[in-house]
Amino acid sequence: MSTVDTSAPAAGIREPSFGFWRRSYAMVVKEFIQLRRDRVSFAMIVMIPVMQLLLFGYAINTTPRNLPTEVLLQEDTDLSRSILKALQNTAYFRFVRQVHDAHEFDDLLKSGKVLFGVEIPRGFERAVRRGDHPALLVAADATDPVAASSALSSLSMIVQTALEHDLFTGDPPSLPFEIRAHARYNPAASSRLNIVPGLVGTILTMTMLIFTALSVTREIERGTMESLLSMPIKPVEVMFGKIVPYVMVGFLQAAMILGIGIFLFGVPVFGSMFLLALMSTLFITANLAIGYTFSTLAQNQLQAMQLSIMFFLPSILLSGFMFPFLGMPVWAQYIGECLPLTHYLRIVRAIMLKGSTLENLQYDTLALLGLMLLAMTIAVTRFRRTLD
Repeated sequence: MSTVDTSAPAAGIREPSFGFWRRSYAMVVKEFIQLRRDRVSFAMIVMIPVMQLLLFGYAINTTPRNLPTEVLLQEDTDLSRSILKALQNTAYFRFVRQVHDAHEFDDLLKSGKVLFGVEIPRGFERAVRRGDHPALLVAADATDPVAASSALSSLSMIVQTALEHDLFTGDPPSLPFEIRAHARYNPAASSRLNIVPGLVGTILTMTMLIFTALSVTREIERGTMESLLSMPIKPVEVMFGKIVPYVMVGFLQAAMILGIGIFLFGVPVFGSMFLLALMSTLFITANLAIGYTFSTLAQNQLQAMQLSIMFFLPSILLSGFMFPFLGMPVWAQYIGECLPLTHYLRIVRAIMLKGSTLENLQYDTLALLGLMLLAMTIAVTRFRRTLD
């Protein structure tokens, strides 16, 4: 008894004309409909290229100008005013503070509120006219070598231009004083001293966001959320239980990065390790709360990942990790101030490279604390709505 091969097409049955194209067209229409319903993915398609274009076109500047500068003016003379005016006219320096002693001069540089400090000593003009060759001090916060190098390289020409109008009728034969440019905290202008501390915050931002952004959506997709909701547990307790393990993971990551940076790349640590650990805890918690909020907004793990990427992109571009923060436009700096990574980068670089204390870091500490509390409040509120 013979068997009939039903898998083969029956003789005489022909495939309709353009069948391949019709089926492919139906699949294309189906995918567009699904994409339209997935609002997060559609927003990613539109927002990411627009965000990159705006940030790189307007906010990113590799030759920063109008950098905040302090001045310690121990005498007010025509020559001193001419030098300061010439410095300001270059658009590299923007004088924001006049200090009255060396202690305040050093504190402002340590806190990161200014990038440059100009000190004109007492009796400067008189010494110049007598030919004593006095010294003019320009101190730079060189923890970001890109921001400091261009301005420091233009100093001699700036001062010489000022002298042409005040001391000589023609070109001055030589500078009758010395310009002492001190690149503090990173005198060799090593990029490793700037990048390695910044990598601590950048890697923690990326990993902490992704870990917690997937936490709630993973429970929903696996069907374990219903079991979790049936337990006598409060939303805050659920959030606390999910965040604490990742705080420990964040500590492990930070310790690994710092250990490699110190022993392999020779990055110094001049400040308190306890203060650094305390600030890292604050920063890790803030990122975990933000990631937890994303997990309550997303409907699946893919959307949670997309939200994390949308937050991480401006964080890495507007925080001062890749480009000088104070060289960006004011509107971009306002956005950067709303990002935890911006404040943590200042903190970690100040503690490791400058030996700054909590007194020098009050603003960034309070800003980071405020962002953490705001993120935690939003996360708990959103999670309660998810339970309802």
